[in-house]
Amino acid sequence: MTRPYVRMNGAGNDFIVVNALETPFAPTADQVRAIAARDPGPGCDQLIAIEPSDRADAFMRVWNADGGQVETCGNALRCLGWLLMESTGKDSVVIDTLGGPTTATRAGTHRVRVDMGRPGLDWTEVPLAEEMDTRGVELQVGPIDAPVLHTPGAVSMGNPHVVFFTDRQDDAFVRGSGSLVEHHPLFPQGVNVGFANVLAPDRIRLRVWERGAGLTRACGTGACAALVATARRGLTGRRAVVETDGGELEIDWDEAGGHVFKTGPVEIEGTGSLAI
Repeated sequence: MTRPYVRMNGAGNDFIVVNALETPFAPTADQVRAIAARDPGPGCDQLIAIEPSDRADAFMRVWNADGGQVETCGNALRCLGWLLMESTGKDSVVIDTLGGPTTATRAGTHRVRVDMGRPGLDWTEVPLAEEMDTRGVELQVGPIDAPVLHTPGAVSMGNPHVVFFTDRQDDAFVRGSGSLVEHHPLFPQGVNVGFANVLAPDRIRLRVWERGAGLTRACGTGACAALVATARRGLTGRRAVVETDGGELEIDWDEAGGHVFKTGPVEIEGTGSLAI
């Protein structure tokens, strides 16, 4: 059996998107890993299924490259939102996820603004394995007397994130530190690991080691978590441009309602068929 797909990316974070509105799509973990593999391909950071929903325009199911399902994906929400708006003619759609419903709105040609909701800031919401102030959790990487990373912020954006404040962002450092922290006992559900270099009060350079996907060109929820974490520490304001390897994302943590809004690009790379 074959299933058609659309290949998309949001700021370089790439996806294979399958329409499951009428015909269910339930790949095994092995099948997901085979689809996500870059060689022989088709290769992607996340596999996305568009499913029917009783309380939204659609439900977005997300598998990471390691075959495991995750709660949500910020860049995929923009891509899926754009597809739904193009197919329905609407300027705004609601997408449900395992992390909760999200509203996507047109923000220009091939640009979408997503309401990512309120960040989870309590230790039970991230979640952490023990009670801590999430503005700076008790975690370090390296020697006790000279850690290379320490006291990151922790945030839930519908999925767990930890954000280190550092200018160390080379591939080897991000891969080594990220893979170490991803499965740390402090994070019972695993964690996405951000490396945020604050360039100015309104600009952050970010790289993210994604839980189950590794080093990706962009992470939408990671960009939101980075803005929230840096703002809580007084390193930035509540609005900033987040520079990722794949492009720039505009993040705005609304003061009145407390919601985080993310605006960025959407790109269709092509189509194909999966052999399932």
